[in-house]
Amino acid sequence: MKRWLMDLLACPICKHHPLELIAFEEKEAIAEGVIICPVCQRWYPIIDEVPHMLPDELRAMEDLQFMKKWKGKFPEKILKEGKPFNLSAKT
Repeated sequence: MKRWLMDLLACPICKHHPLELIAFEEKEAIAEGVIICPVCQRWYPIIDEVPHMLPDELRAMEDLQFMKKWKGKFPEKILKEGKPFNLSAKT
C-alpha cells in the first residue's frame, strides 16, 4: 500500500478520517502494517501491500493471528481494546 492512500481512507464503520498508520515492513510500499481508527478503536491489517478494511461481520479470525504475529508493533491500547479482535482475556 502506498502511503498517499491514507489521504483517501476513512473508517468503514464510523467514517472517521484521518486514520493512523503503523508500518511493520516497508520498501517502495507498505507490505505489512496496520491502519487504526482513533475514534472507534477498530484496526485493519495491511497484508501483502493490501489494506483489509472490511466491516466487523466480514472479518476473519486470521486477523487475530495477524495481531499475534505483530503484537510487539501494535499499540498497547489496541492489543487490549481493539475491535473487532484483541488480545484481552475476554477473547
